[in-house]
Amino acid sequence: MDVDVSEDRLREDVEANAAFGETEPGRGRTNLTGSDANHAARDRLVERLENAGLSVRVDAVGNIAGRWTPESADPDAAPVAAGSHLDSVPNGGIFDGPLGTYGALEAVRAIQESDREPARPVEVVSFTEEEGARFASGLLGSSVAAGERSVESALELEGDGRTLADALSTIGYRGEGALDASAWDSWVELHVEQGTRLEDADAAVGVVTDITGITHCEVGVEGVADHAGATPMADRTDALTAASEFVLAVEDAAREAAAENGTAVSTVGSLDVSPNATNVVPGRVEMGVDVRDVDYDVMNALVEEARDTLTTIAADREVETTLSRPFDVPPAPMADRVRDAAHDAADRGGYDALDLHSGAAHDSMHVARVTDAGMLFAPSEGGFSHSPREWTDWDDCAAAVSVLAGTIADLAGGSER
Repeated sequence: MDVDVSEDRLREDVEANAAFGETEPGRGRTNLTGSDANHAARDRLVERLENAGLSVRVDAVGNIAGRWTPESADPDAAPVAAGSHLDSVPNGGIFDGPLGTYGALEAVRAIQESDREPARPVEVVSFTEEEGARFASGLLGSSVAAGERSVESALELEGDGRTLADALSTIGYRGEGALDASAWDSWVELHVEQGTRLEDADAAVGVVTDITGITHCEVGVEGVADHAGATPMADRTDALTAASEFVLAVEDAAREAAAENGTAVSTVGSLDVSPNATNVVPGRVEMGVDVRDVDYDVMNALVEEARDTLTTIAADREVETTLSRPFDVPPAPMADRVRDAAHDAADRGGYDALDLHSGAAHDSMHVARVTDAGMLFAPSEGGFSHSPREWTDWDDCAAAVSVLAGTIADLAGGSER
């Protein structure tokens, strides 16, 4: 391949980052935005970016961007950007986020050492609070960069008793302004798959076609709390038994939709039962529903089917039901030209590439709204993620970063020396 990455250099970076907030040697970490571990991880990334000759800036919500402007490039041309995030869920894995961030840096270093003469600058980006473990619900930094959330509203978000503004100020990463993702020519994010499709297919890299949309619904079922022993079965208005019908109906609807398109999923992931006492007929149940698909029409249909189910249950069981939809993000298709560049890079390197969708949310969802975006997946051993069991073999990491480097090089244009 015309762009050769260093597996040893990549591994050194990812393993060094894993030490910040380490929970299990070489496997687990807790790196929350604004923590001491997050501070140390950011400092090291900035140092590594600067060592590679990139000029670094930090925006008001802590997004970090390092720009490489080679002599061959037009400094005013829209840059190609790549990266991911450094934060983690509690006791998460070492690859989720850092592989994409340090993979982008290694891609730049590999291009610098190649015969390529890019026509565009290249930026390496680390977004703030992708996981949402401390502030907001995730994808925070990218939502600001894409103009979907204001700097002011982001800085006012609270977590663990303090605002994002205070947390970033404490660690010295509350910069100025905001990254503008719409100013990028294109964007590429490398991430671990968090599934087994690549492993099952023995494919080296995944080229993402779409990132699933996500809807969260809040559902309430109101019955009548009463004595579990003194209330005859025929006289009960049990909110939990009514809710159980709804849970199963949500599963059935998703199974039917998935049988048609293979990508729809629905989950009732939380229940709050009141008064939650063994000897009391449940009087109220509140549920959280997660609906995802790459087809927004299917998502909407599943939500409407949930509404219809509640109407039927309310009539049959004489309970009162409510459904609201407070969180709704449509699916995000990846740009054809970025996907084509990724496939070309994989072909040149002799890597098998598999087209697949992402069932998890990523920063690329927001970026795709404002510029051409693409994603690559590296295989996940056993599909494990968000835990210390997460693992991607180092040669698989290097292969995926090789494809990333080739993709960036193609998007950046130019010629060879």
